[in-house]
Amino acid sequence: MAVRVLTDADVARRVSMPAAIDAIEAALARRAQGRFVTPPRHYVGNERGALAFTIGGDAADGVIGFRVYAMGFPGGSRDDQLVAVYDAASGRLKGLVAGSWLGELRTGAIGGVAIKHAARPDAATLALIGSGGQARTQLLAAAAVRELRDVRVYSRDAARRLAFAEEMTERTGVAVRPAASPEDAVRDADIVITATSSRAPVLDVALLRPGMHVSMLGAKQRDASELDPAVAGRATAIVTDSPAQLESPVPSFLAGTPDAGRVTDLASHVAGGPPVRASADDITLFLSVGLSGTEVVVADLALRE
Repeated sequence: MAVRVLTDADVARRVSMPAAIDAIEAALARRAQGRFVTPPRHYVGNERGALAFTIGGDAADGVIGFRVYAMGFPGGSRDDQLVAVYDAASGRLKGLVAGSWLGELRTGAIGGVAIKHAARPDAATLALIGSGGQARTQLLAAAAVRELRDVRVYSRDAARRLAFAEEMTERTGVAVRPAASPEDAVRDADIVITATSSRAPVLDVALLRPGMHVSMLGAKQRDASELDPAVAGRATAIVTDSPAQLESPVPSFLAGTPDAGRVTDLASHVAGGPPVRASADDITLFLSVGLSGTEVVVADLALRE
């Protein structure tokens, strides 16, 4: 049997960020209707590292599949990832996607859906804490759903944040400026995205202001989180793409706090439920965990082209 295998370059050429956002938004709406299956991820490994395995999709009318990727192994690569897409009606393997770009594109698209439904419609100023691959796709997604005028980026390495600013100014057509500190980046921002590997808080709760939206991508474990739980305490609304995944395999940074019970499912808001933001002054918080099955949907876009 001949199996189609796509690479990072294929996905980048075939799937735009707006198209990925539309596909993810549609999948979330189906999830709210019980049609899109999204079990939490599983892990298998040893003291050296682990394989993470996710499975999901629209078993009633669409595609199903899985993603597997290596974590923590010495000398491991971010490219050690594989997504398989099956036709839900026939069980036929439609193809495979190998590489890291699909995962970053998918996560960025989920963040774009969250900003579309949670940030103020007139949000135009964005602050990024972090300058890695996830920060890039989050910015591309934010620029796809909001008319950004000013972007500031902070990361610990001055050379990296300068290079990020130059690259993303060219890619988005929006002025991206390096900031000297998190405070300089976040001050007066409408949207704040934290996309770091830090296991300690990177955003001072004192910087939050009415009307702000915050998206969190990094570590969310109890006692190891890039956000202080106090940020959630200030938030008027807290949403995530997968409440079950937020607490799996370890308790989240909100476990045991009064705010843990306030987290709602982004899918319910996408599908016509109550809006995330009730007023322009609300502070909204999105906790991105990577909803299972969504990478299969984006991979299918690439395979269909």
